[in-house]
Formats: sequence, C-alpha cells, structure tokens
Amino acid sequence: MSERKVIRVRDVMKTEVDLIDGLETIADAMRKMKHVETKCLIVKKRHEDDEYGILLLSDIARQVLARDKAPDRVNVYEVMSKPVISVDPMMDIRYCARLFSRFDLSRAPVIDRDGEVVGVVSFTDMVLKGLHLQQSG
Repeated sequence: MSERKVIRVRDVMKTEVDLIDGLETIADAMRKMKHVETKCLIVKKRHEDDEYGILLLSDIARQVLARDKAPDRVNVYEVMSKPVISVDPMMDIRYCARLFSRFDLSRAPVIDRDGEVVGVVSFTDMVLKGLHLQQSG
C-alpha cells in the first residue's frame, strides 16, 4: 500500500497579498488591488491586540454596489469581515477544505506562527493546484 502524499496549504496558496487599512475607502481599496486574482484584501491590524480582517470582492458587490452606495463614501471597516478565520501554512489541504466547508468560506489568509500574513488560500487553489500536485507526486 502506497502512502498518500501530504499537500500543505503553503504548497498551493497565493503568496501575493494586498493589505489595506480599515479606515481607507472602498474606492481606495479598489485602486490598491494589485493582485486581483486573490479577489480579496487583507485588512491590517490596528494594534498588537487587534485581529486581521478580510474584504472580499463579493462583499463589495453586496454591500456597496447592490445598495447603490458611493465607494468613496464607504470605509473598508464598514464592509470587511473581522476577525477572520485564518489557516496555518503547514495545514494539510484536506483539513483546510473541511474547515472551509464547515464555515462556508471561499478563501482565507494564511498566517505563520509569528502572526504574519504569508499568503491567501482558496478552494480553487486547493482543488486545481492540490489535486494536480497529488497526481504528479
């Protein structure tokens, strides 16, 4: 019987992450999105005891666009989700997928043991990259 190769979140995550301050506007957030393929921005901590937040494009669509609000008059903190559920880069993607399923997540920041954001992982990353790695290994 062959052993199953463990594929970790770090193997499939996107390492390009856009960070933003919660006090900036949605218009600022849209201008700062350099890595659009991640479909989200990570909201910075305001102080050591704070937590990271996340701003998804789908949140902007639901809470700004659909409600006909002006993006330059809505702050990131009004739309973001906080605290955010994060994952460890060493987590097996099978468990990460179960976590996403249990909490109805589409993506999450990857935070290392030092508390730094090192990437973002999504269901798409886990399926497309993870299954490919599994088949090639």
